Amino acid sequence: MALFLLAACAPRSPLDAMQPGERGRVVRVIDGDALVLDTGQSVRLVGVEAPSPGGRYGDAEPHAEASARMLEDLVMGREVRLFYPGLTRDRYDRALAHVKTADGAGPAYWVNLELVRRGGVRVRLYPDTDAGGEILMKAEREARAKRLGLWQERAYAIGPATDVGAAFRGFTIVEGVFGATASPPPADEADDIRCTRQMQGASLLIDIAFSARSACDMPSGTPVRLRGWTSDGRMELVHPLHVETPEPG
Repeated sequence: MALFLLAACAPRSPLDAMQPGERGRVVRVIDGDALVLDTGQSVRLVGVEAPSPGGRYGDAEPHAEASARMLEDLVMGREVRLFYPGLTRDRYDRALAHVKTADGAGPAYWVNLELVRRGGVRVRLYPDTDAGGEILMKAEREARAKRLGLWQERAYAIGPATDVGAAFRGFTIVEGVFGATASPPPADEADDIRCTRQMQGASLLIDIAFSARSACDMPSGTPVRLRGWTSDGRMELVHPLHVETPEPG
C-alpha cells in the first residue's frame, strides 16, 4: 500500500502528456542534438541546442565533439522511444522529439534532459515544441552553477550585451538592461515581430516575437538575461522563458 501511495504521489513526467512516437535503435549520432534511427528516421532533439560541429557555413564551435560523444554514450545502439510535444517534423523531415531510452541495456534516460544536466547542450525553446521547458531551464541553471560540460568553456560564459558586435552570428545568452523601444527590422523580416527593444549602453537590438510579447511590456531599466539567435547586431527573442532575471552577485 505504501509503495502504491508513493507511486500515486510521484510527479508525472512531461513526457506522459506528449504524443508517443515511433521506436527505433540509434545507429548514428550526427551531433550533440541530432541522431538517426535504424528505421532511417532522422531526429532533432527539441528544447536543446548543441554546439555546431561546423561545415559549410563555419568552423566547429567549442565543445562540439564532446557534446556529440556525450549523446553517443547515452544512446548509441540503444532502443529509444520518441515523444512529440507539438510539431512533429521540420522542413528537413527530421522528427522533432523528446527521446527516452526504451530498453534494459543501460539506465533509463530522458535524453534531452540528461544532456542539459550534464552540460552537453544549452536550452533553446520554440513555442510549438516547448513542453517541459521549465524543467530544462532549471536543469541548465544547475549545470551552469556546477560548471559542467560546455559551461567550462569561455565561449559559453554569459557576458554583457555590450560585448556582442554586429559581426557575431549564432545562438547566444547575454545579460543587460532593457532600454527604450527601437526601430523594427526591415518589413520583409518583421512578420512575427511584436516590438524591438534597445539594450542600455549596447548596440544590440532585441526583436521580440509575438510568442514572447510579454517582454515588450517590461519597463525600461529592467535587468534581464536573454537568449536567442543573433546576427547583424539583432537578437530574435521567440519564447517567454528566454527572458530571465539574472541571479544577484
